[in-house]
Amino acid sequence: MKRMSIITLALGVALVMHLGTNQEVVVIAPPAPILPLPSARQLAWQEMEFTGFIHFGPNTFTDKEWGHGDEPAEVFDPSALDATQWVRVMKDAGIKGVVITAKHHDGFCNWPTKLSAHSVASSPWKAGRGDVLRELSDACHAGGLKFGVYLSPWDRNNPQYGTGESYNEYFRAQLREVLSNYGPIFEVWFDGACGEGANGKRQVYDFPSFHALVRELQPNAVMFSDVGPDIRWVGNEQGWAGETCWSMLTALGHGIGNDNPPSTKSLNEGDEAGESWIPAECDVSIRPGWFYHAHEDDKVKTSAQLFDLWERSVGHNANFHLNFPVDRRGLIHSNDVNAVVGMRALINRTYGEGTDLARGAVTHATNQRGDSALRATTTYSSARLTDGDAATYWATDDDVRVATVEIELDATKPFDRVVLAEPIKLGQRVRAFRISIPAPNGAKTGEWTTLAEGTTVGHKRIVRVAESTATRVRIEILAARACPALSSVAVHKTAK
Repeated sequence: MKRMSIITLALGVALVMHLGTNQEVVVIAPPAPILPLPSARQLAWQEMEFTGFIHFGPNTFTDKEWGHGDEPAEVFDPSALDATQWVRVMKDAGIKGVVITAKHHDGFCNWPTKLSAHSVASSPWKAGRGDVLRELSDACHAGGLKFGVYLSPWDRNNPQYGTGESYNEYFRAQLREVLSNYGPIFEVWFDGACGEGANGKRQVYDFPSFHALVRELQPNAVMFSDVGPDIRWVGNEQGWAGETCWSMLTALGHGIGNDNPPSTKSLNEGDEAGESWIPAECDVSIRPGWFYHAHEDDKVKTSAQLFDLWERSVGHNANFHLNFPVDRRGLIHSNDVNAVVGMRALINRTYGEGTDLARGAVTHATNQRGDSALRATTTYSSARLTDGDAATYWATDDDVRVATVEIELDATKPFDRVVLAEPIKLGQRVRAFRISIPAPNGAKTGEWTTLAEGTTVGHKRIVRVAESTATRVRIEILAARACPALSSVAVHKTAK
C-alpha cells in the first residue's frame, strides 16, 4: 500500500513518498530566496558576462570626445564601414552583445530619424541613405550577438533642449523610433550627463517616462544608469568592480548624473542592505578615449591588461563592458583587434574547457541540506560544486550560517585561481569566506594555510591566490545573510 506523508524539518519541508516497504523518494525543499531577487532580464544579462560598446559618430572625424552639436553632418563619411567586421571581432573576443552610441551628446543620430535633420540622412555617407543602426542590428542578428543602444538625453544640437516637457516629448519620440525598428534590444544605456544646450539652458530629464517607454517597447531589455533601474554604473570608467561587490543598491532618494547619484563607494561595492537588485556594469575603453583618435593607435590596452580587467569585473560579480572606438574607415582598428583576440586567448587557456582542476573532484562538506533528516539525499550535496552544471548547487540547512567544503585535488598540478559562484536566483547570500590548503605538515597536525579571504561572491568570484599545489582546497563560509549556497567551486592555473 502506498503511503505519503509530509514532515516539517529545521531546514524546511521534506516530502517523503513510500513506495512499498523498501523504496522511498525524498524531495528536500530548496532554500527560501532572500530578497531582493534578480528579474529574468537581469539574470539573462548577468549570464552574458562580457559585452561590447561602440562609440562612433561625428566625433570620430573631428577628433573630439564631446561634440558641440554644431558640427556639420557632412563630416560623417566613413569610407569602408563594415558592421559585420565589428560583430566578427567581438565574437572572436567572446563578447555576447554590443551597445552602440545611437546618439551622443552632439545630437547626431546614427539612424535616419524623422525628428531631426542632424543625422546620417544629411551626411554624404551612402548619399544620405545609410543607417548605422540597421547595419549593426542586422549584423548582430545574423552573427548571434545581442543588440543594444546608447541614447544620450543631453542634446547640444536640438533647440528644444532645456525647454522642459517639449524636449522630453522629443526624446521619447526618438526612443520610440530606435526601440521599434531594429528588432530585440537587450540593453538601453542612459548616460547621466546633463550639460547646457546650444541655448545655454539645461534640461530636467523625465527618466520615469523614459523607463516606462522602454518597458513598453522592449520588455526584455535592461536599462543602465547610475541607479538602474536594472543595472548600475560601477562608479569608475576603468573597468573594475570592488573586491566587495553586492548586486543590491539603495536607489531610493538618489538620481542620475547630477541629480544626487549614489556615492562612488556605493556604486563600486553595492549595498548589503540595498532594497533593489541592481548589479554593476564595468565600462572601459580599449584606448584612452571613447571615440577614435589616430594618435592613440599606439596606446591600446594590452591583452594582459584586458585580461586583468576581465578578471576584476566578471570575477567581481559584475559584467565587463568594453568599448571599441570605430575608426574613420568604419572599422575596428587592427591594433584593437589584436589586443582583444589576445585577451580571449588568455581567458580560454586559463578558464576554457578542460582547465578546471576541480571538475568531477571528490568533495566533503560539514553540512548539506537534508543532513538532519536523511544523509542519503544528493539534491544539495557538495558534489554539485564540481559537477560542471551551473543549475545545480550545494546548500546547507536553514539554521546553518557557517559551513565548510573541501575539494580533493591532484597534488602535482599547480593552481593560482579559485572561482566561486552562487545561485543568484536565490539572492546574494555569502558575506565572508576563506580559502585554505593543508599546511606543510597538515596531514599530521591538521593545520591549514590561508590563501585568501574575501567578502561577497555573487554570480562569479575569481580569487587570485599564490601559486600552490595541494591535496585539498578548503572553502569556509564564515558569514552569510541566509543559509549558504554555492553553485560551483573551480580551480585554475593562469596561462603564461
